[in-house]
Amino acid sequence: MVGFSLHKLHDSLGAEVRGLDLSEPMDSGTRDDLVQAWTDHLILLFRGQELTPETQRAFCEQFGPLGGRLRKADQRPEGQDADNIMLVTNVRKNGVPIGSLPDGEMFFHHDKCYAAEPDWGTMLYAMEVTRVGGHTLFANMYDAWETLPDDLKAKIDGRKVLHIYKYLPTERVDLKDGIDKYDHRWQPMVITHPKSGRRALYVNELMSAMIEGYDEDESSEIINALNAHVKSAGIIYDHKWRRGDLMMWDNWCTMHARTDFPRDQTRMLRRYTVMGQELSA
Repeated sequence: MVGFSLHKLHDSLGAEVRGLDLSEPMDSGTRDDLVQAWTDHLILLFRGQELTPETQRAFCEQFGPLGGRLRKADQRPEGQDADNIMLVTNVRKNGVPIGSLPDGEMFFHHDKCYAAEPDWGTMLYAMEVTRVGGHTLFANMYDAWETLPDDLKAKIDGRKVLHIYKYLPTERVDLKDGIDKYDHRWQPMVITHPKSGRRALYVNELMSAMIEGYDEDESSEIINALNAHVKSAGIIYDHKWRRGDLMMWDNWCTMHARTDFPRDQTRMLRRYTVMGQELSA
């Protein structure tokens, strides 16, 4: 690699990239090397970065068009009317959150799996972090599929799963309540990654609600078994944030979760995403 070095974060996934200032433009060779590192390691961490919204946006745009937001502007927190940027923070103004997903734990999920063309990448930058908690957990979904017992593979391979998002961090949709008022999409349970050609499990505990060909109870049983497997397979990296961290991850072959944190400690991160495409088995 020219211009930067890679340092492994976990046996299953992740590398820290050292030697780059992300506020500066990259040449095409460095960009191509980063894409290869991202493909190989699934998540990349850059420490000690000083990024404005403009320089973070410029960095993200080097990997493709920015992803938009499905949630309508009038349903977002005050000031979150831009179509590409999201503040993930518990800061409040007059008691009202100024950003999204303000407090506490968030279940494992894939960003935008409930959309027709799920975003490829997410770039999250830490401006303020808590002293305790608020970690992000990342799971390698290639390894989740490859280590899955054969009986579970047989139950799900070739089937679709319904993903629904209620815009709450730990609350799944009750199917009896109806789904039309929520963003939702049927997706393959096992996708073939459009860039790597590898197969990845595409199921998560927050948004996966129903499996094609099974009733609700059977679906829940299988989804719970898949999520339990992910959590026990040794394929999760636990990231403790520092101010100035930028983490970029691949939403097609990883999923992520957030650990709880004290309500009286400030957490503020800024997110952009890179547009994706329709996924296939």
